Amino acid sequence: MPLDPYFAERLRVHRHYLIGQAWQRMLLPLRRWTGSAPPPPVASTGVKPTAKTRKPLTPRERHRRAALAWDRTELATVGTPGPEVTTEEHTVAVDGFPDVGVRIYRPHPVEEGPAPAVLAFFGGAFRIGGVDYPTTDAAYRRRAVDAGVIVVAVRYALAPEHRYPTQVEQGHAALEWLVANAASLGVDASRIGVQGTSAGGAIAAAVTLMNRDRTGHPLRLQLLEVPVVDLTPWHVDLRPTWAMGIPAIIALRELRSVRRTYLGDQSPTQPFASPLRAASHADLPPAVILTAEYDPLRRNGAAYGAALRRAGVDATVVEYRGVTHDAWYFTGVLDAARRWHDQAVRALRLLHD
Repeated sequence: MPLDPYFAERLRVHRHYLIGQAWQRMLLPLRRWTGSAPPPPVASTGVKPTAKTRKPLTPRERHRRAALAWDRTELATVGTPGPEVTTEEHTVAVDGFPDVGVRIYRPHPVEEGPAPAVLAFFGGAFRIGGVDYPTTDAAYRRRAVDAGVIVVAVRYALAPEHRYPTQVEQGHAALEWLVANAASLGVDASRIGVQGTSAGGAIAAAVTLMNRDRTGHPLRLQLLEVPVVDLTPWHVDLRPTWAMGIPAIIALRELRSVRRTYLGDQSPTQPFASPLRAASHADLPPAVILTAEYDPLRRNGAAYGAALRRAGVDATVVEYRGVTHDAWYFTGVLDAARRWHDQAVRALRLLHD
């Protein structure tokens, strides 16, 4: 199916960004050789910076600020604001790793007695994104209300400051905390699912594996949206990038950059890094996997659904035609995005059964 016309201008901007990034990377060795590259960061002196002495933002800090500003604009122009719900913040200790924050979204009204809950992991290529990003926060609010479930959103640490397996360990610790404190949180420990988008899908899938291997809590669902479940290049599909006019070398370079940022020198074949690579997918929770036609990661979702079914796990894979990797939040302007939201809500409502 042709790419939805709504994405045409956005695609032009995205191509310009990717080509510009690739060009800057190609020029960096020359800039270093000529001395025109920015100097390396200077070690802290312990002196509190003032307005005149404050260090300039690093490129990564600038990128994250720009991404947050872009996301704010996206919600205002193509998204749907989230309803008012009760939220609360908690901090969870993680053995051997940094503590992790969680934000709980409670719908109004909640069902009497303990309610079902979903442990949710945001997307952002492991290096940007967060619970506070407007499109992510709005989606959690809308899903909590529309599905009638408590959303427990995990503020996992970003790479490269914190590399794998920090994020998976934090996710598993959040699950352990949720189960252990279910009664006081108003959660039914027998009706818990996990959800993840993009990089968050990798973490969500890994948490289900870790839960199976370590603790065996009875998870009821895994909802994986445009998930990256194989960080090796074997399940990258370059046909969508060709169709969108993005050179394959640029797409592959971007995916390698994501992998390197998250894993460093670690192998991408580890099962908690690439859940598709697990030796067994038996005894995992039923899955609903949503993918996009114009997404080089679409084969990740399809392959993971097939692996689950081969292991005897119920798994449904739905590919949305004519849309891109980030289509899920375009609910203000795109019918496919609204249907995506409705399907995610229907999946989450399975936790009520």
